[in-house]
Amino acid sequence: MPIEERVYIAGAGPVGLAAAANLVRRGVPVTVFEAGAALAEESRASTFHPPTLDMLDEFGAAAPLIAQGLKAPQVQYRTRDGVIATFDFGAIADVTGHPFRLQAEQFKLTRILHERLAGEAGFRIEFGATVTAVEQDATAVHVTLARDGRSERRSARWLIGADGARSDVRRSLGIEFAGFTWPDRFLVVSTPFDFRAIVADLVSVTYVADPVRWHFFLEVPGGVWRMMFPLTETVSDEDAVSRAFADRLMAAVVPGIARYEIAHTTLYKVHQRVAKNFRAGRVFLAGDAAHVNNPLGGMGMNGGIHDAVNLTERLAAVFAGAAAPAELDRYEAQRRAITLEYIEKQSIENKRNLECANADFAATLERTAADPQRTRDYLLRLAMIASLRRAAALG
Repeated sequence: MPIEERVYIAGAGPVGLAAAANLVRRGVPVTVFEAGAALAEESRASTFHPPTLDMLDEFGAAAPLIAQGLKAPQVQYRTRDGVIATFDFGAIADVTGHPFRLQAEQFKLTRILHERLAGEAGFRIEFGATVTAVEQDATAVHVTLARDGRSERRSARWLIGADGARSDVRRSLGIEFAGFTWPDRFLVVSTPFDFRAIVADLVSVTYVADPVRWHFFLEVPGGVWRMMFPLTETVSDEDAVSRAFADRLMAAVVPGIARYEIAHTTLYKVHQRVAKNFRAGRVFLAGDAAHVNNPLGGMGMNGGIHDAVNLTERLAAVFAGAAAPAELDRYEAQRRAITLEYIEKQSIENKRNLECANADFAATLERTAADPQRTRDYLLRLAMIASLRRAAALG
């Protein structure tokens, strides 16, 4: 079987295509295998952090994404009684070219990256092709593809598994996906209701802490707000997605408003899991294939793109013979440690803070907002810049 002198990537989501973009621009040929018949259209993740935009700028993807998105220069925390603190990313404008969060559905990025890659000689994408099994030896990775009811075997030098939380690449390698599933589920309710008209000083990203039922406001392009609520095990899936249940949840958001136009609802389970290994020989895991977390803080997709850039910088150097294969060990050493130390830890802390909503939480936020240095440090963590610096320091 011939060995292709290229890198295979399983999955054409934002992580897989970001990896492809960075490799191709560095002269490394890539083939992406996507199980779907076309690029996915689901909204899913919709927050891009400042350093992620800085990275995408290197691919020429940040500007067109910003043009299709909504800039959120501030993040706010509230209780039902009012604002606790508001943080402005302008305080870290000296360390990023994009001092704001960008709200844009992830499918917009995948389309931008695909359009930019489509004309590149080193890029190929094959739709309707699922990587179902992986084997490897000292010189190559051998993948089994399922396509149109048939299977075929292909070989290349390296493989990146960016095929999501249910990764067949990870499963085929027998890598443990350790962690847990939260007992509560999250319900997202989308509405075009104009909250700014009735909620004073509301900003595009607003977390409302409450011990009974926290929620958050997330404004996305098109004048739509995505509201997220936790649901206990006592609520059935059938009831959770009903219009009547959504109406009851939304009625508690703003006193006196009992009826909203609801565009759609999405219910999903929430996991916190990290792969035991991010590398197995010539195969690497990135994004949801390597780690999943709750969405509070918007760190999942961003962390995945950070994985992709970290890995492909090293892989391109090794592919070109400019670095020894041992350089690739630094990917797992850095990104798995950061996933555990920052992404998992911070997302869990974010959830528990909103659930607790006690005086200590509010007082800490107020002290932070009142102190410029504390504000700066907080925003560096919130924007995921601190985690990138920590990764670099790990060597």
